Amino acid sequence: MSEQNKKLEKISFFDVDNNEEVELYVIEETTLKENRYLLVAEDDSDESEAYIFKEINEDDKDITFVPVEEDDEYEALIKIFGELVEDTDLI
Repeated sequence: MSEQNKKLEKISFFDVDNNEEVELYVIEETTLKENRYLLVAEDDSDESEAYIFKEINEDDKDITFVPVEEDDEYEALIKIFGELVEDTDLI
């Protein structure tokens, strides 16, 4: 495990497809066109799969994150997150 990974914040998501809570590590976050995005991983190892989620505020109480599925949006975020974590072993 790299020194960077020891500092990652772990947050819980509710997976509505599987009806279960999933804990993911937040690698990085950014804002693009007034939308907040998280780069998350399943665990804190350098070999873990990474995902990009977009924040969707459905009401003032709950914050919902959904996977980014639009190709143009995803490609732009890959570039941004790549630059943000280029000095780490995470991507």
